[in-house]
Amino acid sequence: MKDKILEIEDVTVSFDGFKALNNLNFSLDVGELRVIIGPNGAGKTTFLDVITGKTKPTQGRVLFKGRNLKSLPEHQISRLGIGRKFQTPRIYLNLTPRENLEISSNRQKNVFATLFKHSSSAERKTITGLLETIGLSSNADIRADKLSHGEKQRLEIGMLVAQSPDLLLVDEPVAGLTDEETENVGNLLLALAESHSILVIEHDMEFVRQIARQVTVLHQGSVLKEGTIDEVQNDPRVIEVYLGQPLEDTASEVQHSSEKLETLNIGNSKL
Repeated sequence: MKDKILEIEDVTVSFDGFKALNNLNFSLDVGELRVIIGPNGAGKTTFLDVITGKTKPTQGRVLFKGRNLKSLPEHQISRLGIGRKFQTPRIYLNLTPRENLEISSNRQKNVFATLFKHSSSAERKTITGLLETIGLSSNADIRADKLSHGEKQRLEIGMLVAQSPDLLLVDEPVAGLTDEETENVGNLLLALAESHSILVIEHDMEFVRQIARQVTVLHQGSVLKEGTIDEVQNDPRVIEVYLGQPLEDTASEVQHSSEKLETLNIGNSKL
């Protein structure tokens, strides 16, 4: 049996009576790559907020490597080894990719210390390797505001990795990207999955198919279905949730609706 890096037990989050999460149970193995999908109002953003401590559960608990996170503030949870990438890249646009990674690689450094103090040989080697991993070696020393949107997304993922987290939380990493940029981000996440536990929130089903080993579907704050991408897309309950209509449980209708689900690129909105 694999060790669990993340366990969410009977978590409910209520906002003025509305349950954004409703008795949610979820677990992630050490070294696992999992993709979370779900329609509008499913609770995906609240799900990440609870893990990082931005939102505290009304009831239930979140365990990271066996430790209850309930009483910890966001910055302490981050220091335990949880890194989060938001939808919009949060990088230093006036610095180079190399400088962005140098700042992230040592949390004790501030911007001025990074810019005016020489890094050690080991640090430089680590940064060089990370630049290669995220595909930014050729643009390592230009200002980050000159990067494409896809390059900025990869840079922020690299900045997370530079902090050496055990768990990466990645929120919609390919929103607004070209097909080529989407594939590059997917390849990056697959490479990182060899040495990290990764949780990805995404709506682009072609991208989900590229990277997903296991998929979890959220609906109304609870887990509706878990399985492979094919199992999820052919599940009548998932089809009903996305298409908004009940289905007769016949093979032909399920297949037809699954194909329609693929065409609609399920989950084009988020909570």
